[in-house]
Amino acid sequence: MSNMTKTVVIVPTYNERENLPRLVDTVMALPVSDLTLLIVDDNSPDGTGKMADEMAATRDGRLQVLHRPGKQGLGRAYIHGFKTALAAGAERLLQMDADFSHNPNDIPRLLAALDNADMVIGSRYVKGGRLDETWGVWRKLLSWWANRVWVGLILQTSVRDNTGGFRAWRRAPLLGMNLDQIQSNGYIFQVEITYLALKLGYRVAEVPIYFAERKEGQSKMGLSVQIEAALGAFRLRQRYHNVTPADRAPGG
Repeated sequence: MSNMTKTVVIVPTYNERENLPRLVDTVMALPVSDLTLLIVDDNSPDGTGKMADEMAATRDGRLQVLHRPGKQGLGRAYIHGFKTALAAGAERLLQMDADFSHNPNDIPRLLAALDNADMVIGSRYVKGGRLDETWGVWRKLLSWWANRVWVGLILQTSVRDNTGGFRAWRRAPLLGMNLDQIQSNGYIFQVEITYLALKLGYRVAEVPIYFAERKEGQSKMGLSVQIEAALGAFRLRQRYHNVTPADRAPGG
């Protein structure tokens, strides 16, 4: 993997062929001069990885692709992407979905907030944050309850959007939390890295975003995934309850 610029946007993909061209064009057009887009593809049957390679050949190194042998989970994809970007010298790392539920045009706002934080969450549940209007009442209530009530109560954190996957990081917290110790692999992965960052004393900020329903392809977030994230909070509390800033790994 060749050297990357200081800002790397990491996007895991699995069957995102319909979304990839517009995603690449939108991210590449952002007013962020030092930006690389890193696609982490899990051998998508629809050819997303091959399409990404073809597009990368025309992007002067600003689009890079990691290929994994199969579908191994969201958490593993992000950790692979984080490690690759950190090894290439990235100073600011972003994570986001490929399906436009996260608006790439919000990236500059997340990066700006990173000036006064170690990690920034694009949040659905702070003032100004919104969910797609097509979400039903039950779905909205479940998501709000899982983030604000259940996870917040069990882990005793002030973060309002613990499961949101649109984030920006400085280099230090990702090194300081020692990514090899992260065990979660589904959407509970987002809760784990948030909780660990807080326990290690890193500054976490939230900026409001509009979370849109995906327009192309099939959603991978179902009821069972949200239940898994809620129940996993107990395990995380037990594992990290006694962690303090003194436990930061070298480089953090």
